[in-house]
Amino acid sequence: MPHQEIQLIALSTGKPKTLSYKGKNYESAICKDQVNEVFLSVERFEGDDVASLEFHGGPERTVCAYPYEHYAMWEKEFNISLPAAAFGENITVTNMLESQVCIGDVFRLGEAVIQVSQGRIPCKKISQRNGVDTFLPRVVETGYTGYFFRVLEEGMVRSDAKITLLQKHPLEVSVLFANRIFFHEKNNTEAIQRILQVDELAGAWRGRLTKYIESTNV
Repeated sequence: MPHQEIQLIALSTGKPKTLSYKGKNYESAICKDQVNEVFLSVERFEGDDVASLEFHGGPERTVCAYPYEHYAMWEKEFNISLPAAAFGENITVTNMLESQVCIGDVFRLGEAVIQVSQGRIPCKKISQRNGVDTFLPRVVETGYTGYFFRVLEEGMVRSDAKITLLQKHPLEVSVLFANRIFFHEKNNTEAIQRILQVDELAGAWRGRLTKYIESTNV
């Protein structure tokens, strides 16, 4: 399949805020604002932060991406209009679906170079942010979670920046495949071992998948 041109639809950053859903307050950085230009370091985009270190942030989860193509599907399914960066992602992109992007793939994003490290483990804040209780389970069910990058080279990123694939990982373990195994096939030892062969897989995922194998072998 020829590689189609990737487009950066939105570049977004934000700090944790106190939000409210069904009368209860919660802290989250899921509500991000679009920016024109921002510096990307190994740790984070300047002006970006996270509230929950369990699921976000750190050097293996520096940049969060979400495919723009899913927006239309979710809007139709839930009969809602989604805001920009509705999933709390830093970059909203086209032609980078979970089925197309593989763990370990390397991309240039503006002046920076980034590498796919893991799929995203979504949390209930996706449901809370968008006012749909069933949003989180549907994201998990479909595997349309988005994914994270680590930063290999720091640099400035503009909202009109080009994203280009620099290196396809030779094992070609897609984010969607990894998500399917991670969330739905925890006893599939053969598939788990295939994912674990990717050296560039984030440590958090490596630990969880290794535990799946250990519990299967008990």
